[in-house]
Amino acid sequence: MGSKIEQVARFKEAMGNYPTGVTVVTAFDADKKPMGLTVNSFASVSLEPLLILWSIDKRVSTYSDFLDAEKFSVNILAADQSELCTLFSSRVADRFSQCDWKESDLNLPVLSNSLAVLQCKTFQQIEAGDHTIFIGEVLDIQNENKEPLLYHRRNIGAIPEAFYS
Repeated sequence: MGSKIEQVARFKEAMGNYPTGVTVVTAFDADKKPMGLTVNSFASVSLEPLLILWSIDKRVSTYSDFLDAEKFSVNILAADQSELCTLFSSRVADRFSQCDWKESDLNLPVLSNSLAVLQCKTFQQIEAGDHTIFIGEVLDIQNENKEPLLYHRRNIGAIPEAFYS
């Protein structure tokens, strides 16, 4: 088994070797200020009702604001949006001043030119260790015909063309 530190390192190595898509989850805080963070812990949960999940680290500065938000949007990033992945995982205070976004008809901040956007209402929140899992009921779906942005071994990029040959 090894020490706790060794276990954590092996866990991070195993999970980092699992390729995932990249999303930016966005919402408005109580003062109607947009907030968002890069998330790769995203998955579908149910078709009836339409449910998705994502998780947030309890140490994130906007943690309590997301807990209080009744709605959020999951912006699934396209292959040409690596700068948004970097921006929303940085410590930049006003991330939204550095990207193109709009307020949707459902009163949520939505990033422009994403591969897809799922606008959700919070269905359930589950505490799980040092994270909280958000389950969202999908209210609206926007899809574009684009390639996804992937995360693998601390790198971000498009699906290699050789993948499809």
